Amino acid sequence: MILFLTPYGWKEAALFTLFWSAIGAGVALLHPAAALVPLAGLLFTLSFFRDPARRVPPGDETLVAPADGRVTDILEMTDPGPLEEPAVRVGIFLSVFDVHVNRTPCAGVVKSTRYTPGEFLDARHPECDRRNERNDIVIERPGARDQVLVRQISGAIARRIVCACRENDVLEKGQRFGMIKFGSRTELYVPRRSIAEVTVKVGDKVKGGETVIARTR
Repeated sequence: MILFLTPYGWKEAALFTLFWSAIGAGVALLHPAAALVPLAGLLFTLSFFRDPARRVPPGDETLVAPADGRVTDILEMTDPGPLEEPAVRVGIFLSVFDVHVNRTPCAGVVKSTRYTPGEFLDARHPECDRRNERNDIVIERPGARDQVLVRQISGAIARRIVCACRENDVLEKGQRFGMIKFGSRTELYVPRRSIAEVTVKVGDKVKGGETVIARTR
């Protein structure tokens, strides 16, 4: 089995490989079996930056998960929020064991990206979406006359958000656009008027770019 790593993590993967290899070489001189500990550390680090292929479902009416993880909340946002109109928000928590590459929920054009510095509360904290470091990407769906927003949120361990897309970039559905390094949260905001059905529920495990989380009108 080949472990494909995301380009967003090549630097860290190389540094941690050197780090764990040096420790492994040192402890192996004391006791060969002890080298299994740094080996496990190396495998865990590399697995964090894994980037498996995904089968993106067809259809402009479906929105796919922007990240791997567990659905923690599905909320009706009745006040004008990031999209400046009532919306449905689906929150996804990513543990350190999940794939952390972010993918676009739909095809479209990037209308804006906005980074906001902040705190590093646990990604399951109810106020992390307002207080934590975060990055917003607004995507305009072609022909749909609406926009969706993906919010990348740092957690207590995550300290770096990567966003590789820029304003006016044309994105395909399920396309990789960044990642959050170590445990974090990703949210998807969809205009309430556009939602026909939310196809996941709280507690569901989802795969970025593959799991359909909503159908639009």
